[in-house]
This record gives sequence, C-alpha cells and structure tokens, in this order.
Amino acid sequence: MENKPTVKTTGRYRLQYRDVQCLNCGHPLDLSDKYCPNCSQANSTKKLTISDFFEEFFSNVLSYDSKLLQTLTALLWRPGKISKEYISGKRLSYANPFRFLLSLAIIYFLIMGFENDFESLNKNARESSFSNVDLKKEIDNIDFKSGEEKKNALVILDSIQLEGTIKTIIGQRDSTILSNPKKYYNEINAKSYFSRLSSKVEFFRTLIKKDSIFTFQESEEKYNIPKIRENEIVFRLSKSFLKIEDQPGTFFNEIISKLPFATFFFLPVFTIFIWMVYIRKKYTYTDHLIFTFHNQSLLFILLIASYLVNAVFKIDSEFLFILVFAIYLYKAMRNFYQQGRVKTIIKYVFLNSIFFILGVISIIVLIAESVFTY
Repeated sequence: MENKPTVKTTGRYRLQYRDVQCLNCGHPLDLSDKYCPNCSQANSTKKLTISDFFEEFFSNVLSYDSKLLQTLTALLWRPGKISKEYISGKRLSYANPFRFLLSLAIIYFLIMGFENDFESLNKNARESSFSNVDLKKEIDNIDFKSGEEKKNALVILDSIQLEGTIKTIIGQRDSTILSNPKKYYNEINAKSYFSRLSSKVEFFRTLIKKDSIFTFQESEEKYNIPKIRENEIVFRLSKSFLKIEDQPGTFFNEIISKLPFATFFFLPVFTIFIWMVYIRKKYTYTDHLIFTFHNQSLLFILLIASYLVNAVFKIDSEFLFILVFAIYLYKAMRNFYQQGRVKTIIKYVFLNSIFFILGVISIIVLIAESVFTY
C-alpha cells in the first residue's frame, strides 16, 4: 500500500523530496511525515535555495512572535494561570520561561546602562583635585544676603580643609611606607588579622600608585615581600581598589552587565524557600521555579514600562509600577496555589522578606566578586 501525504504541500515539502529516514537524527520516517517526530526537522532532501532559507527564517520569527504575544497577554491578564497551564503541559503556546526572563533581564539592564552616564563618574574621578588657596579671605570679601549664607559657606570650607588635612596625613603615611617598605611591612605584619589586612591594603596601594609596582612578583623581588597566599590576595585587592578609584563608572557598568546572569543564580535559591513554604502542595521544585520565572518576568516588564513612562512624561513612576507588581504577585500566588487569603498573605510577607534578604546578599557577593576580578 502506497504511503500518501495527508495534506497537499508545495516547495521543498513536496512528496518528491520526502525521505524514509531523517537526515538530522536518522529516525525512520513515512512519506506522509512532513516533519521528523523525533527531532522536528523538516522531512526534505531538497537543497536549500535563498528563498527556502528566508522562508524558514521568517516562519520561525513569526512563530516566536506569536508565542511572545500570547505569553505577554497571559502574564498581564491572568496572574498565576500561565504557570499553571505551562506545567500542566500547554507549552507550545508560550515562550520558554527561562529564555523569556533572560531576554527581559538583558533588555532592562541594557536600558539601565544607557540611562546612567557612568563615563561622567570616570571624568569626575580624573578631575578631582584639592586647592590650597586661602579661601577664608575670599569669603570675607563676598557680600552675602544673610549671615546664615556666610555661615554655610564657612561650614563647607571647613569640610574642604578637613579633606586637605586628611590628604596631608595620607601623604605623610605614604612617605613613611616608601622610605623603608620592608621595615613598614614587618611592623604591620605583626598586627592582629583584620588590622593587618587593612594595613596591607594601604601598603600595597601605595607601592602600586607611588612606586609603579605592577605585579606582586615585582614587590617580592624589590622589597623581599613573602610570597604567601594572603599577600597575593591583598595585592590583587589593592590593585582593584585603585582601578575603581580611577574608573568608578566603568566598575559600576561592569556590575550592571553581570546582573542578568546573577539573577539566574539568585532565583533558584529563592525558589527553595517557596518549595518549603508550599511543601504540602503537589508541585515539584521545577514547577515552583517556573512560577518564579514568570513573576520575575512580569516585574521586568513593569520596570521597562516605568522607564518608558518616565522618559516620555518626565515623571517618577517607579513606585506606582512596584505597587502594581505587589498586587499582581498576591493575585498570582492565590491563583496558582489556590489557598485562602490569610494563608496567602502570611506566606506573601514571609517570602518577600526572604526575597529582599537574598537580594541584598546577592548584591554584596556580586560587588565583592567584581572587586576581586576588576
């Protein structure tokens, strides 16, 4: 009995180009199979033409756009329901939660990077300097509108003079270090652990900045500094601090570029707490994770919308959108976990507290890691 296709097809999907074996995975096929049931590749032996190539590209784009629109609609208007449908098997209708969240995170943090002028921080760091002019005489010659204005000006001047005093002290300390680095190192090395680390940071910063020491090996050879793990770590840390002082804007920009990826280390940890809180529910850890990804995606959508509103109308709308998300999250928890108001509110407060604590810890870890690797 001859195998015939169930639908009429044209182009590279015509019957004459069908094969009985998938060219991609080798799975056996019938001539009626338009696509391989094992790997989903098209069952066609026809060589790709330019028109075939672009037809395939645009069909994939339109397919993803359709999923994207359905995902956005479900996220906005059916809190928690999209997660429930996705884990129950309705997956082809929606974008992959992980890929969708990653895309939104990258878009949001790119916007943050463009919005903030980090280069101006680098410029300010380069231009910062202290003047030794006697400004008190200049202030006495200024005709202030009131005594209060003059008083405020003198307070500001005192703070500037304090800065100058601090710089003088730092300069004296640097001179002491450079006069006999080996002796200074031996003195600070005898201190308690934390006091020693702090002093070593200043010691190595001075050598790097004032004595043009670029590598730890140079300090080891020139001043006979012991090659131990502690000294190598502190040297690297000191070098990073100097780079941050010179280019703070670049440092902050680097941190922001890592945030989308840090999100995906933070959320799986947070999901453990959701799983513990709802441990009696018949959901797996992965189910909770999908729910978390969907809610975090909605948060990024609202933050992007807030940015656009701020840019167009020149207002600060962040609080309003965060409030919308707070209400949305409560509704999502109610719809997804199907629990009463009191239980949901208690768990809502607890989980948001955990989210905040983990968020602070994640930012501290990210900054520490960036300092060591900058």
